[in-house]
Amino acid sequence: MDRDAALDRAAEIVDIVERASSDAGVHLPVPVREVWVYGDVALGLDPLDRLDVYVTKDLLMRGDADREAAFEERYGIAGIGKTVDADWADAHPEHLRANDSGHAAPERCLAAHLVDDDEPIHLEVCNASFSDNVTQRLKGAMARGAYEEILDPRGVCLWADGQRDDEALAKLRGGEIAFPTLSGALEMLGLDEADAAEAAHAVRERRAAATGRTVRGDVV
Repeated sequence: MDRDAALDRAAEIVDIVERASSDAGVHLPVPVREVWVYGDVALGLDPLDRLDVYVTKDLLMRGDADREAAFEERYGIAGIGKTVDADWADAHPEHLRANDSGHAAPERCLAAHLVDDDEPIHLEVCNASFSDNVTQRLKGAMARGAYEEILDPRGVCLWADGQRDDEALAKLRGGEIAFPTLSGALEMLGLDEADAAEAAHAVRERRAAATGRTVRGDVV
């Protein structure tokens, strides 16, 4: 993916989130609190193998049992109106996605709404902020020896709590933000040199194997 095109797509995702936060008639599957980009796009690489986007979501605060039952009968997906917004589902039924147990999956619905199937974009969706999840994922991955699950800590926030950071996007476009290598960043988080190198390799291998749109949902 050409770097300029990748940053244009990141800006478009922020535009969609911003419109949904300010216009009562525009909906997302779940409320979004933060949008970050991380990894290769933050380093100034051109071209990019993939664009990595991190979204912090909020839980829906109210449900609608009557509409939930109607949606389940219509689409065969449980939880619409409880785990994803019912008004969004009415407006965007083509983006409805379920998890393996047949319940509406917020992260999959968000990915379908924000990213086309064939785009080389990975979307991380979590209820926790980027920095908090970086720490939690690192602890869990190290405890299980699942280095490929580590979240690349080199991120830039483009939108948070209703405010977009155009200055951060401009610095990304100009390649003005300096980050260490992935192994160096992991060492700064407490890994020793050997573990950091092995973990960085595992993360790169996982990304190299991915194609098209991918998504991961996480709860901290």
